Amino acid sequence: MTVRWSFAIAGLVLLLVPFGVSPAAADNCVLCGITPGEPGRTDESAPLEIELETTLDFDRVIVGGNGAGSVRLMPDGSSAASGAAELPSGRARIGRIIIHGEPNRAIYVDFPKSIELIGMKGTIVSVSALVTDLPDNPKLDSRGELAIDFGGELTVSGEADGDFRGNLLVRADYL
Repeated sequence: MTVRWSFAIAGLVLLLVPFGVSPAAADNCVLCGITPGEPGRTDESAPLEIELETTLDFDRVIVGGNGAGSVRLMPDGSSAASGAAELPSGRARIGRIIIHGEPNRAIYVDFPKSIELIGMKGTIVSVSALVTDLPDNPKLDSRGELAIDFGGELTVSGEADGDFRGNLLVRADYL
């Protein structure tokens, strides 16, 4: 049985505007000021934009008989299969998002641990153990960008076949 697994990440472009304090409210708020020497937020902060550059695509996964197995794509592009599953071609690819904002600003990124994919026939499969190359302390570079590569583990059984698609919700904000 040949199964084509792929998914597109729709609705990923997300604008997050930092919350500011009105000048009148800031006058009455002792804790609302910016600590000297820290970048802090201002009303002039450019909003963060999350752009999907490449979708995570497992391409074709072959499952032998009615068995089950899993395929794993890592952020460095390496792949592995286990159980009755195998990746017959080298066309599977990792996903990549790029976060745009103010240069050299530290940011917080919330990346989900798993996502559900839905097939044309209503069948649901999951990509679990989503992994990224996100650094421990993410920061936009001098151009105001941070690229994040991601992969995950898709567990399949002999019953599911078709194209599967899902949404990935990534949140980001300035620190």
